[in-house]
Amino acid sequence: MPRPKICVVGASNIDLIAYAPRLPKLGETVFGSHFQKGFGGKAANQAVMAAKLGGAVTIITKLGEDLFGEDTRKNFVECSVDTTYVYTTPDSFTGVAPIWVEESSGHNAIIVAMGANELLTPEDVENATIALTSAQVVVCQWEIRTDTVLTALRIAHEAGVTTLFNPSPAQDEISTELYAHIDVLCLNESETERLTGMPVTTLEEATAAAQVLLSRGPRMVIATLGERGSLLVTAEESRHIPAPSVRAVDTTGAGDAFMGSLAYYLAEGQPVIEAMQRANRIAAISVQSPGTQSSFPDLANLPADLLV
Repeated sequence: MPRPKICVVGASNIDLIAYAPRLPKLGETVFGSHFQKGFGGKAANQAVMAAKLGGAVTIITKLGEDLFGEDTRKNFVECSVDTTYVYTTPDSFTGVAPIWVEESSGHNAIIVAMGANELLTPEDVENATIALTSAQVVVCQWEIRTDTVLTALRIAHEAGVTTLFNPSPAQDEISTELYAHIDVLCLNESETERLTGMPVTTLEEATAAAQVLLSRGPRMVIATLGERGSLLVTAEESRHIPAPSVRAVDTTGAGDAFMGSLAYYLAEGQPVIEAMQRANRIAAISVQSPGTQSSFPDLANLPADLLV
C-alpha cells in the first residue's frame, strides 16, 4: 500500500530549551535545572511527526549556511523527510527558538528569531510545485511570509489537494484570498480569540467562534483546546473530541504533534473525526516526555489500535 504523501511548507528552527521550577518574572533571573538543544519550527515539527507515523513527507523550508542549518538538514534525513526543497541562504541565520519550560506544570514561554525562514519566497514554493500537487495533504503555518503561504495553499488547492492551515503564531486577520484556499483551518484557543475577538473559555463559546471562522471560507474548522481535546465545526455538525487525561511534563510542540498526526491520518484517508481522535491521543503522548520532536512517538511506540 502506498505511503500517504504530505507536503509541509514553513519554518525550521533550533530549539534551545531551559527547564526551571517556574518561569521568570519580568527582569528576574531564575536558575534552571537542565538544558537541551532540539529541532523545532512548526513546519519541521509537523513534517517529522507525519514522517514518524510512516508518511512520505516533503518539507519546503529555508536554512542559514551555518552549523544549525547543517544539523537541521541531517535531522530531516535521519527522520526520513525528503529534503529536495530544503533551501539555504547566506543572507541570514537558521531560525532559533529559546524556550523556557516550567517543570511543575509543563507550561512554556518561547521567543522565536525567524532568520532564514523569513527569506522563504513565493518563487521558492513555485519551484516545488510538483511536491505540492502530488501530495494528498499540504500543510502551512504562519511562521513564514503570508505571500509565501498564499502561494503554497493556492497551488495545492487549485490542484485538488487537501489544504491545512495552522495560523500560528497568531496574527490579527486572514485575508479573504487566503481563506478561499483553506480546506481545514486548525488553530488553538488564543489564535481563535485573536482572529474572532470572541472568548473561547467554554465549548459553547469555542463553537460560536469556530462558526464565525467557518463563515469566512474554510471547509471545516478544527479548534485545539489543550487538555479539553479538540472541536470540529463544519456546515453540517459540531463535534467535541475529548483528549486523554495525562500528566503533562512538557507541552512544547503538542500542537505540532496534533497537526502532523492530523495531516498523516487525513492523507491516509481516515474520516476527520477518526483522524482527530488519533491526533488527540498522539499529542497526549507527546506531552508526557520532555522536548519537542524528541517527545513525538514513532510507530514502534504507539498503541496497537493507532497502527490500523
